[in-house]
Amino acid sequence: MSSDPYGVDPRHAAHDTGRSVPELFTTVIGQISTLFRQEVKLARAEVGEKISHATGAITPLGAGAGMLLGTLILLLFALVSLLVHFGVPVGWSQLIVAIVAAVIGYALIRSGISRLNTTNLMPQRTAEQLSRDAQVAKEQVR
Repeated sequence: MSSDPYGVDPRHAAHDTGRSVPELFTTVIGQISTLFRQEVKLARAEVGEKISHATGAITPLGAGAGMLLGTLILLLFALVSLLVHFGVPVGWSQLIVAIVAAVIGYALIRSGISRLNTTNLMPQRTAEQLSRDAQVAKEQVR
């Protein structure tokens, strides 16, 4: 039974003494080519799976974000009104609320950017399989 999902058994490929070196080299190149084509198919399938999962969440996320934006605007107006009620002039109340909102928004954006990591977007299964494939290819070339 082959130890590789693509039918390449490194134990037998390297010990085939009935074939010439050019034939073995051609076989190895052909197997590696097939292997990488299959890996590209796997990567496409995995990325497609991740995209379809993400697109299902876009509509409710967008609607929720729109509602929260409207709510935030109303809350900021209410905060300005509260400051005016406590005797702060309207212009200064608006400026204070705008600066506080900007600082909080900046902090949230920085936090989100620091959490966004490109490794979360990488197709993990494909990367692992490519690593195994490279190991098999090294063993066959020896």
